[in-house]
Amino acid sequence: MKPKTVDEYLATIPEQAREKLNELRAILKSIAPNATEELKWGQPVLTERRILYAYGAHKNHMTFMPTGPSLAPFQNELAGFKTGKDTIQFSYDQPLPVELIKKIAAYRYKDVVENDAKWMY
Repeated sequence: MKPKTVDEYLATIPEQAREKLNELRAILKSIAPNATEELKWGQPVLTERRILYAYGAHKNHMTFMPTGPSLAPFQNELAGFKTGKDTIQFSYDQPLPVELIKKIAAYRYKDVVENDAKWMY
């Protein structure tokens, strides 16, 4: 049965992934405490006015999706991570770069609140 809530989604993934995703979830909620959590495309998203962030568990890594324009200012700091157009991958066996995630999340949040930034470009 497909999960219908973020908590149900987290309950379906392996413990190591769940711990990391819960850590990322807490970081994102600290930046956007009034955001609504829901599932879109089968993965968790935080929404306030529009989608702020998405994240998800994969077999060997987790993905944080704050959108490409929110990653662009941090390209130098992201050099050690695998990135896609709109995503960053984090390995389960490495500590999360908490301060970097906070900076990117805050940048995205401010862009949405102040500039009504789109979800995907």
